[in-house]
Parts: sequence; C-alpha cells; structure tokens
Amino acid sequence: MQLYNTLSAKEREKLIEEAGKERLTISFYKYAQIGNPKIFRNHLFVHWDTLEVLGRIYVAKEGINAQLSVPADNFEAFKAHLDSISFLNNVRLNIAIEQDNKSFLKLKIKVRHKIVADGLNDGTFDVTKKGVHVDAKKFNELIEDPQSIVVDMRNHYESEIGHFERAITPDVDTFRDSLDIIEEQLAAHKEDKKLVMYCTGGIRCEKASAYYKHKGFKNVYQLEGGIIEYTRQVRDEGLENKFKGKNFVFDHRRGERISEDVIAQCHQCGQPCDTHVNCANEACHLLFIQCENCAQAMDECCSDSCKEIHALPFEEQKKLRKGKHASNKIFKKGRSEVLKFKKQSQYPT
Repeated sequence: MQLYNTLSAKEREKLIEEAGKERLTISFYKYAQIGNPKIFRNHLFVHWDTLEVLGRIYVAKEGINAQLSVPADNFEAFKAHLDSISFLNNVRLNIAIEQDNKSFLKLKIKVRHKIVADGLNDGTFDVTKKGVHVDAKKFNELIEDPQSIVVDMRNHYESEIGHFERAITPDVDTFRDSLDIIEEQLAAHKEDKKLVMYCTGGIRCEKASAYYKHKGFKNVYQLEGGIIEYTRQVRDEGLENKFKGKNFVFDHRRGERISEDVIAQCHQCGQPCDTHVNCANEACHLLFIQCENCAQAMDECCSDSCKEIHALPFEEQKKLRKGKHASNKIFKKGRSEVLKFKKQSQYPT
C-alpha cells in the first residue's frame, strides 16, 4: 500500500498542467484527542491520494493542522470524507482568497508531537478551553474599542507585510517565543482589558486564547477563521477592511493581497515592497523581501556571494552543497546580516 509520494515536485507540476483542472487551496485545523496519530495519518493518506490532494498536513495527539490543494471537481468527495470522521464533521474550511493551481506539489502528512509547537510542558493546560470566537463584524468593533488590546499571534516576517490597525506585532521568530513575551507585556491588564488575538487561519490564536485564559486573563477573544475568513466576510458582507497589506501564507504563493497598502520594504534597497522570495542559491534558500529591481540586479539572490554561486554550472553548485546544511540561515527568515537595508534597520551603526 502506497503511503508516501512517488513523484517529484517537477513531475507533479507537469501533471497539473496537463490535467488542466482548476484546484482549490484550502486550510483547516481541529484540536481533538487522537489516540493513534500514525494510524490516522495513514488513513488520510490512502483516501486523499486517490482524490489527488496535495499539501502539508500535521497530525498529533492534540489534533490536525492542514494546508492543502484539491481539484475543484473532487471537492465534494473530499468534504464527504472529512464529514465521515466524527471530529471533522462540518469542520470550517478556509478557502484561499487567491487561487493557484500549483500552491502545493506534494502530499505530505507528518506525525508531530504537537500541531502547533508551543514549548509548553504543563499538564494542567487544556487547549480546548478556548476564548470567545468572533466574526469579522465583531472583530472590527473590538479593534475600535479603547478597552481592547489587539495582538498579532504570527511571526515577525508575517506581520511585516501585513497586519491589522492598532495591533501589537511581537518581533518573534516562532509562536512559542510570543507566548511568554505577550503575557509579560500585558500582565497588568489581565482583568481590565479585552485581549483580542488573530493569526492566519485561527489555529495559533485558538491555542493562545486557551493559554492566556489558563494564565488568568479574564476577557479573551480570537478572530474565528483568522485573516483568511475575515477577508472573505469583509468582501461578502461589505464590511470595512481594517487589515493593511498582504496576508503571509505557507505555500508557494507566500502571500495573498488583502489591501493595496504596501507597508513593507525591500530588504536590499529599502524601496516599498512586500514580495517574499527564497534566495535562488539552493545552498542558502533564505526567505526575504526583494523588489523587482533588486531581483534583476542580484539574479534573485540575497547576497553577492550567493549570486556568484548561483552563476556557477549546476553540477558545480551541487558539489559545493554536498555535506552542508543551511537550515540555520533558512529559519532566520529575513534577519540575515547579508540583507543590506534590513541590516541597517536592525543593526544601526
């Protein structure tokens, strides 16, 4: 029985082009008690592979977190399969605002310790005791409420290109970093303020809302469905859009434009830009913001040294990469000192 990918990304991309089918990019999550995540993972792979589902899915004892792509004509069969699983029956599906048939090119379902890494080791913390879910209309009202503190539960490279008005945007690299920082900063307001949180699709702020209630915050709210669902409701209901810029997404698109505002800057020259790219040097692959002019001048690389390597013949590049691991640079996500403008902004001389 096949329980893993047999095609490369390039092979899958070619098949998608040849099929000519429209695909839907979807995300969903659900906190639940899963007794045997490995068996559940295999069950999903067998069924979803036949439906040509592609994506990145994490399964753990605490639930499931999924970002995926499915052919539009297989959507009903996919939804029927979800509904056949008791804790996923009628689960909210966030359908991407901007569609891309190549948002995912492989089906990867991985068993993890947790679906959202939080660094917590507290047996008394119950992730299901979450805060109050609010829709886009109520969220807009809370943003305007002077008794509200609006917190972005995403990482620095996400909020850099887009965030809500009045939001606190912690300068953190990971979700686990933000939990203690936010609690410490807002400790004096556990009883007198409304703590209002948001993230991309809801999964991080749902765990955070339960955590802060556990830590004694009395009035905790979260944007249901995150920025993705907020944008859909704003458009469908004619509400005022209070999100400025792009919403960072974790697929090949890297971002969905929510408003025309460009609030970020190219990390190499400082011009207004909110386009995330990966360095073209495969040995680096650093995620950063690059404008079209710098992309042309730098051959889509983050530095002169990477540009020189990228210009070498492919086989020579492979030899240079052999035995080396670049994840320490990848996870800096825009913090590398080789980024000229970003370095000046972060490390002024």
